[in-house]
Amino acid sequence: MPDTPQQGELPLEAPPLPEDAPFLPTRMVNEYVYCPRLAYLEWVQGEWAESADTVAGTRTHRRVDREDRPLPSPKELAEQERPRTRSVTLSSRRLGLVARIDMVESDGEIVVPVDYKRGKRPHLAAGAYEPERVQLCVQGLLLEENGYRCTEGVLYFAESRERVRVVFDEELRQATRGAIGGLRLVAAGGRIPAPLSDSPKCPRCSLVGICLPDEVNHFRRMGTTPRPIAVRHEEMLPLYVQANNARLAKKGETITITEEDGPTTTARLIDVSQVVLMGNVRMTTPCLHELMRREIPVTWHSYGGWFLGHTVGLGHKNVELREAQYRASFSPAISLGVARSLVAAKIRNSRTMIRRNWRGEERDRDLVLNTLRRLADRTRHAADAGTLLGLEGEAAAVYFRAFAGLLGPRADADAGEATALPAFRFDRRNRRPPTDPVNALLSFAYAMLTRSFSVTLSAIGFDVYRGVYHQPRYGRPALALDLMEPFRPIVADSTVLQAINNGEVRPDDFLHGGAGTALKPVGRKRFIAAFERRLAQETTHPVFGYRLSMRRLIEVQGRLFGRFLMGEIKDYPQYLPR
Repeated sequence: MPDTPQQGELPLEAPPLPEDAPFLPTRMVNEYVYCPRLAYLEWVQGEWAESADTVAGTRTHRRVDREDRPLPSPKELAEQERPRTRSVTLSSRRLGLVARIDMVESDGEIVVPVDYKRGKRPHLAAGAYEPERVQLCVQGLLLEENGYRCTEGVLYFAESRERVRVVFDEELRQATRGAIGGLRLVAAGGRIPAPLSDSPKCPRCSLVGICLPDEVNHFRRMGTTPRPIAVRHEEMLPLYVQANNARLAKKGETITITEEDGPTTTARLIDVSQVVLMGNVRMTTPCLHELMRREIPVTWHSYGGWFLGHTVGLGHKNVELREAQYRASFSPAISLGVARSLVAAKIRNSRTMIRRNWRGEERDRDLVLNTLRRLADRTRHAADAGTLLGLEGEAAAVYFRAFAGLLGPRADADAGEATALPAFRFDRRNRRPPTDPVNALLSFAYAMLTRSFSVTLSAIGFDVYRGVYHQPRYGRPALALDLMEPFRPIVADSTVLQAINNGEVRPDDFLHGGAGTALKPVGRKRFIAAFERRLAQETTHPVFGYRLSMRRLIEVQGRLFGRFLMGEIKDYPQYLPR
């Protein structure tokens, strides 16, 4: 039987570039050929993350990215003897592209673009991988658009110091034009491409922790076990400063902290993930500018620990995510569905805390657990936010009535016996101001958890002031309060219990004045250490099965919430540890 002829594909033409639209960098064509989703994340949503590969690439281009003399016009080339011009910027409105070419060599009237690449030359029949060849061909097309003759280019691999000649034949030109049209159509379409499936490209991608390819595919095709590629080792940590009248300044690559009538300490900028200032602490303008340039947020707290706000640079460029967030927040059906899930998760995690830490009679514990389970089940049928708020309040009353049963006697190392904790007696939850040490610790822990979620969600690209459950109010980070609900028992309450039961905070660590109680600076320092230690603890993700720190888990949950809002996954998965 004769073979049936196959119909060839006709590449779609990209729409004309609007007058006010920016040109796409040719590097995005490389990314599109490598992974369309990566190009969309970087160009449309403004995502970026450094990795060892991106840093090495920046260093490779450092020498050739210096400004040089202008590239001679096509008429002037014939009069010069093999000129070389570095860092040449060219653009084309017809193609909608702009390129910064590392080097342009010429021989008479013919020019040859040279693109520097890190690493060694790959041993392939084509001489290089397709994304690099296509990117080089784009540079050739731009040179032709500007009146030059260009028939080939060169890829220079810095590590092996080898030049690979790439001929711009019709097959490569057609593939390049198809990639240009595909990139512009994807960028204009407003819909993120699907993630690659079990691709070997993903583990080395700098954006894998943002893209979450295996996690998204897990929810699209249930049963697929995600690889732990979204988990990274965290080397940067928050810098806390609470000394009265302390002053922060920039000195080289460090932050110097000078205390009033005290010592001067330093912290390397490369080790700082955020700066937390508590009370009357000052910061110089150059220091603040450098932190903003590095996208290191500065969070501001009152002396008592109340979270006031945070300072960032220009903020995230992902307008699409905020548009999806606003649409969901104005949709009663979506908002109620998410709110039900959040409240149910909070109640179930409260049950987990009771089950893990109960020190009283087993019969009393079972009564609390059964009551909380029934309330969690009832959230699925809540008709509106008011009903849901009532169920949450009822569950909180049950949980905090039992909270005293989690505060057990502490082992006394000197006496060799267990001692009671009368100073940490707890009857009920109160705040504004908290009237006893346990409530003071709970309020402070919730303030720090609010800060952690606010900073993380802001870095992802959300508007933290527009939530789906908590109503917007001046100065209240409603979305942070929404998504932190399931984490209140697991992170904040757990830290309070650990700090009290292990003796990390003591009765003399508190100030009692008027109707309120607050931590002293020494006690606050120890409690902050306990809180950060809790965030650094690893846990097994109940859905994906890999281990990651609580701090990283908060970011993963925030990004999964974004994938839900963008329509990539059907439901927002809650963190429900066993």
